Amino acid sequence: MTTLLGHDAQARLLTQAARGGRMHHGWILAGPRGIGKGSFARALALRLLADAAGPPVEEDGLFVPENHPIRRLIEAAAHPDYAELAPLEKETGTARNISVDQVRGLQRLIQSAPSLSSRRVVVIDAADDLERGAANALLKTLEEPPADMLFLLVSHAPGRLLPTIRSRCRTLRFDPLDAASMRAVLKATDDGLSPQEIDALVRAGDGSPGQALRYAGLNLSDIEQALASLAAQGDPGNHVRLALAKALSLKSAKPRYEAFLERAPAYIAQSARSRQGRALGVALDHWEKARHLAGGAVILSLDPAAVVFELAGHVAALAPPG
Repeated sequence: MTTLLGHDAQARLLTQAARGGRMHHGWILAGPRGIGKGSFARALALRLLADAAGPPVEEDGLFVPENHPIRRLIEAAAHPDYAELAPLEKETGTARNISVDQVRGLQRLIQSAPSLSSRRVVVIDAADDLERGAANALLKTLEEPPADMLFLLVSHAPGRLLPTIRSRCRTLRFDPLDAASMRAVLKATDDGLSPQEIDALVRAGDGSPGQALRYAGLNLSDIEQALASLAAQGDPGNHVRLALAKALSLKSAKPRYEAFLERAPAYIAQSARSRQGRALGVALDHWEKARHLAGGAVILSLDPAAVVFELAGHVAALAPPG
């Protein structure tokens, strides 16, 4: 478990509710993908179980010392009062859903008395991935929850959950991280990142460390600089577009090419936020065209050089008239 950064208000709300004996039995942790909701759920579970079993943790927030016995148990997947559900890893990759058998497997924890304290915790990451049968099985437990049992349901799209699950849980909203928190997370994750690369990852992550880290190691700062140049100055002589097309169409550049397919439309969308009137209309028009082109580039096996050149042209269209 890594140090959790950001979401301090949410941590205060839930830890104070637990200390005051006002903790609801089910919480939906809702917000965009990749902003740390799953890490928050696991850190909160650890802190609550550590506080319940002792020795007490003096620091505020969700911090638990490395040598705390409860932390060691959870990190060893050996805590008898804690369970975590997520799509299973298989030989062919990660399963698409959380199965009904996984939810039924919670019965041992639900039906037995707590072992180390009066608290039991289940983390589901993400509840959006529950199969219909699994969601119905979970609902039965949420309708008649055991005493001192806490369910933390991570959700990227709460609207996809069963209305009856939503009605039996309280929803806690999580916002994207600010730039300072993003930088702190990226530095803590990889202290070898240059300041320029961190700036590029912060922009690409748009408040989501998980999204940003998908681009780590791809020298994203060069791509971001090219996009910024295109958007600010255009490309009258096609020099920037041709250079990008040449560099990103190489077989060895496939990961960076795929990153460009994501970043070019996203860059246009980010730029559109600060525009109004006709400039906004231009940005939205080129965003739609860029999104359509990038979305079909790999599926349709389009020529990478041609795709990069055209996408870069849509970004260049953001430049002020000369």
